[in-house]
Amino acid sequence: MRKKLSELLVCPKCHEALECQPESIADDGDILTGSLRCEGCQASYPIERGIPRFVPTGNYATSFGYQWNRFRQEQIDSLNGTRQSEERLSNETAWESNWWTGKTILDAGCGAGRFLEVSSRNQECDVVGVDLSSAIDAAQETVSGRSNVHLVQASILELPFKPGSFDGVYCIGVIQHTPDPKAAVQSLADVVEDGGRIAVTIYERRWSTMLYSKYWVRPLTRRIKAERLLTLIKAIMPLAFILSEVLFRIPVLRRVFQFVLPVANYVDFKELSMRQRYQWAVLDTFDMLAPAYDNPQRHADVVGIMKERQISEIQRLANPGLNLIGTKVSSNESTH
Repeated sequence: MRKKLSELLVCPKCHEALECQPESIADDGDILTGSLRCEGCQASYPIERGIPRFVPTGNYATSFGYQWNRFRQEQIDSLNGTRQSEERLSNETAWESNWWTGKTILDAGCGAGRFLEVSSRNQECDVVGVDLSSAIDAAQETVSGRSNVHLVQASILELPFKPGSFDGVYCIGVIQHTPDPKAAVQSLADVVEDGGRIAVTIYERRWSTMLYSKYWVRPLTRRIKAERLLTLIKAIMPLAFILSEVLFRIPVLRRVFQFVLPVANYVDFKELSMRQRYQWAVLDTFDMLAPAYDNPQRHADVVGIMKERQISEIQRLANPGLNLIGTKVSSNESTH
């Protein structure tokens, strides 16, 4: 843990200051192990492997920890030879490439570091990756050696940061997997500084959403142990992949088949080889069926929450899902 990160941290419970109690320190001054003690409520949080840990190891995101430690490399651009993650991050934040310089950014729900690896390429910005699960350890391996990356294991619902800590916050494909999406949006907006930017992508809820086939089987699959569910998906995938490979390419009817067949086969991803698409199909089919929560949100509801938290200039971008960006109104502006 670096000094830059410690300056942003507060107790996630009472928001009081934290006293750092180091036990082992690296040659460059980074804290490897120790604890953070709250000066208010006296709660203590461990620092392990250089990462402050504000949540217990067992939580509702356990399946994601298993998923991203098992599939750490699949969606990392620098490892798979594509620009899939780079292009998605650019498209879903709409932040100009030169805007990032000199900024402090939060990657909320960083998983194995798919987008963290992209955003931290600009060595003149600091990026903080947060994840609730043990995926934070996979992210640490992904961005190993990058001095501008800081990692925290914490809940989006109880972020351990001072209000207004970040110039930019992005959260892609995470909010719907929390038990309280409204509180998650509020929490993220609160750590954006005045004049800062926020970008979120959430599963959208429409009249037909809950008819999607994955919601037919999720009541069963989300109760299956992660290792067993992955084994089951791997057993079914040879047939499911071939079937989807044919059905998902039929003009006009492809959308119907994608709706009724809960398989994540990205037939339009030309950058990926057949082998890579197969691996992504296993990964993202697991991602669809394993999470404890899957709560799509309505456009108007999310916009309302953002406005309540002084997010203005809200725009919906033309990307899959509910992709919204906005700017935090300064304290002076909000009073007028």
